[in-house]
Amino acid sequence: MKFFANVACATALMASTAFAGGHANWASVEAESSVAFGSIKKDTVGEVHHFSGVSGTVSEAGDLVVTIDLSSVETNIDIRNERMMEHVFQSGKATAVLSGELDMAEVDALAVGATTLVDVEGTLAFAGLETDVEAEMLVARLSEDRVLVTTADFIMLSTEDLGINAGVDKLMELASLPGITRVTPVSVRMVFEK
Repeated sequence: MKFFANVACATALMASTAFAGGHANWASVEAESSVAFGSIKKDTVGEVHHFSGVSGTVSEAGDLVVTIDLSSVETNIDIRNERMMEHVFQSGKATAVLSGELDMAEVDALAVGATTLVDVEGTLAFAGLETDVEAEMLVARLSEDRVLVTTADFIMLSTEDLGINAGVDKLMELASLPGITRVTPVSVRMVFEK
């Protein structure tokens, strides 16, 4: 739940840094792109989940749009996937969209095999709410037409900022849990090609 927001944030940040380096639009490679998030339940049990349906584009002008299909959540427990989609992600119909602008000059100058750190700012839209996000991303130029973008540090988001506390409460009730963390770490891994 909060995991989703963190993931979306990170994905958007990654996508924006990955598109520098040319005059063509860049698009993410879906099979090689993912957003992961962690959760802690009962104060002692940590788990890692991810969204596999992540896509993004960056225009020649540096306009970034990253979309996360919330129905692609994978927690490695089928009933938990279903409950998260129903109670947190609007019956699996919700998407998260990160939009922002990227100064293409810094990444455009990146040589093949080189890496750089890029600060990214954007807006995450989720379930009718918008929140500002910031992240430091590591960009690696794999080839002239291929870039890897990943979070340099975790991105931390809260369920309150995303407006999904009620959904988390429902998950706790259904699973008879005394608690689920309301802030979660998120990591993003995106590969872009032009």
